[in-house]
Amino acid sequence: MRKLIDARLWLSVYQLPACTPEFNPVEGVWSHLKRSLANLTKHSLDQLTALVKTRLKRMQYRPSLIDGLIAKTGLDFQPP
Repeated sequence: MRKLIDARLWLSVYQLPACTPEFNPVEGVWSHLKRSLANLTKHSLDQLTALVKTRLKRMQYRPSLIDGLIAKTGLDFQPP
């Protein structure tokens, strides 16, 4: 795996500790997403899928939110 990673100069890989959701920024994304969906009722899987995609797209255009979710982990994601 190290050879594959080293062959791609554009790729940054960060080894996260196993089984530590508090260090995983994705957990913060899902938590935020679930809160935004908490009181909504959808009648089909297609409607729910469309809503989740819309909410994730909104989050994508809020860099301060994403930065906050990363900062909450306490991890340094700067290249070595």
